[in-house]
Amino acid sequence: MKHKILIRESQRGLLYKNGKYIKLLPPGKYYEYGGREIEVVELSQPLHSKLCPLETLLSDEELRKSLTVAEVADEQLGLLYVNGKFSTILRPGKYAFWSVMDRYTVTMADTSTPEVSSEIPTYIFAKIPGIYYTKVEVAEYQKARLYLDRKFVRILDAGTYYFWKTGVRVDVDTVDTRLTQMNICGQEILTKDKVSLRISFVCSYRITDYVRILTEIDDFAEQLRVAAQLALRDYVGRYKLDEILESKDQISEFVLARLREKEKDLFVQIVDAGVKDLILPGEIRQIMNTVLVAEKKAQANVIARREEVASTRSLLNTAKLMEENQTLYKLKELEYMERICANVGNINLNGNGDALQQLTTLLRGSQ
Repeated sequence: MKHKILIRESQRGLLYKNGKYIKLLPPGKYYEYGGREIEVVELSQPLHSKLCPLETLLSDEELRKSLTVAEVADEQLGLLYVNGKFSTILRPGKYAFWSVMDRYTVTMADTSTPEVSSEIPTYIFAKIPGIYYTKVEVAEYQKARLYLDRKFVRILDAGTYYFWKTGVRVDVDTVDTRLTQMNICGQEILTKDKVSLRISFVCSYRITDYVRILTEIDDFAEQLRVAAQLALRDYVGRYKLDEILESKDQISEFVLARLREKEKDLFVQIVDAGVKDLILPGEIRQIMNTVLVAEKKAQANVIARREEVASTRSLLNTAKLMEENQTLYKLKELEYMERICANVGNINLNGNGDALQQLTTLLRGSQ
């Protein structure tokens, strides 16, 4: 019994007789009979037969002319481009693509090392599954340390990096390159006269060697903190409370100098350091407040007496001038009369004589 098979333009047929591959069939109408069997394959898909191995099919020279064959070896990935556009990624194996309607190109990517070759365009990583690669982003203010199988390789600058997922372990850690501030809060330190001070200190630094600071120092930040604490204790323990309060700036200068001696050993650059807060015990603070109030009161009394003496001296000089100059005396008298009259509603004058003279006599009589 015959069985009709129709092969379209977008298809091809693989003819078998008694289970053996015979030849490639172009588009058309065919019949299966007498041990003949036809397998229809799509041109848009890689060549694959359920009835015959690929190697057997490729031995047909006529069939091979219609194919683009690519073999992806171990520790490789194939980047498949269709008509110049990236399509997909190919794992190790042998592939045959129909080149009848489309143009296929395969570029090999070496995955023996995780680092992606500069020849591989980075835009393809947005089109392939994340199981094939690791993405690392380094910000503008960062540096990144790259390790392969726990061994340091190099420093990564700001940018986006891709690494193939292979048997090699990839580790990346970032370091902040910006100016960093360290706060040392509330250190209890005894002065030379046994007064307990609480000092808050701030230090600004920047890392200078991103590799050695990790490989040669255990917790550089804690060592920097301890160095600042020891310098504070060394300085404060040398002086009495009054001496420290009179020269607080010298504490900052002393500690900053000590920290800068540690720069090379800690692989940092100390930019600035200074005392943020200096807190006295409650009893000492109350005593100092009392002393301060007393000093201000004494200063106020001195100023008041000085002003009183100056005022008295001014009055004395004025009296002497008026005694020596009658015209000045009269002018002063008129000035005071003007001030008094400004505060009086009505004044009635009776009798003869100058109004000014009467007014003067009236005001003198009322005093």
